Amino acid sequence: MTRQEHLSYFIRLHRTGLTVTLLCALIVLYPLVQDNPYTLGLSNLVAIHVIVVLGLNLFIGYAGQISLGHAAFFGLGAYGSAIGTVTYELSPWPTMFGVAVLVALLALIIGVPTLRLSGHYLAMATLGFNLVVYTVLQQWDEVTGGVSGFYGIPSLAIGNFVFDDEVRFHYLVWAMALLSLLLCLNLVRSGVGRGLAALAGDETAAAALGVNTQISKVKVFVLSAVLASVAGSLYAHCYNYISPASFDIFVSTDLVIMVVIGGMGSIWGSLFGATLITLLPEWIDVFESYKDFVHGGILVLVLMFLPQGFVTGLVDLVKTRQALRRSRHAAS
Repeated sequence: MTRQEHLSYFIRLHRTGLTVTLLCALIVLYPLVQDNPYTLGLSNLVAIHVIVVLGLNLFIGYAGQISLGHAAFFGLGAYGSAIGTVTYELSPWPTMFGVAVLVALLALIIGVPTLRLSGHYLAMATLGFNLVVYTVLQQWDEVTGGVSGFYGIPSLAIGNFVFDDEVRFHYLVWAMALLSLLLCLNLVRSGVGRGLAALAGDETAAAALGVNTQISKVKVFVLSAVLASVAGSLYAHCYNYISPASFDIFVSTDLVIMVVIGGMGSIWGSLFGATLITLLPEWIDVFESYKDFVHGGILVLVLMFLPQGFVTGLVDLVKTRQALRRSRHAAS
């Protein structure tokens, strides 16, 4: 093999590791290049959305299910951490992980009966759950602050090092996003991930091959809820203020759009989808006023021309063209 072939083989063999390393380098260097607090705040919001979307993509893209209520778990994580740290004066880190455990139990209780449904019935059930949680957050003034929101949430800290500015929080939240990314990458390449892929392809065939479809769906639903809860806690401690409007059904819809645009069943696509939909209103001001229409239009266009999702569709297109080019060379 020539040196170029050796290099090409090495890159193919270690493609994931090299991509993660490059992403880590970009994350470390970004605050050194861009020190605007507002821009860093947007980057931090992208990382929070990445954590939620990674879990949701496991549920939609790999398990082949649909959820229009993941903003509820996002909100429960945020309000759980806020109430625990402010009302009961608990330590933020144990509260965050304690809330994640409680959200996991709630997702388990909801998931066991709900995931017996499928298609639009499941979508309506998860949407109803989101509406219930949103109404509770909005109406239970004595506990949640109601429509006025919840103030005074403390910043996270490790010892005397407090994550109280955008740069410090950038490194924390992106480290959590990378851990979530590595967790999902390893999961989808494991036997569990292959079982989920079979489940998404054909549930009956997966069951015939020995996959316990009901338990698999519940497990991935609980995992996606835990990731959403952790992201919600990070959101609360980052902005020190939360309100019910940040966790309504429109947020759930945006999360699904992030999954679809990035590519259902594409872990790396989750990063692209979360980044695009989070930053799009900031890039073009008019999008802020018509955000829902623009997001809907983008979703329709992607489903029409790249039904696998933007990233997955582009990758498939490149692979197809490379295969055609190789076949032409072989024929000549």
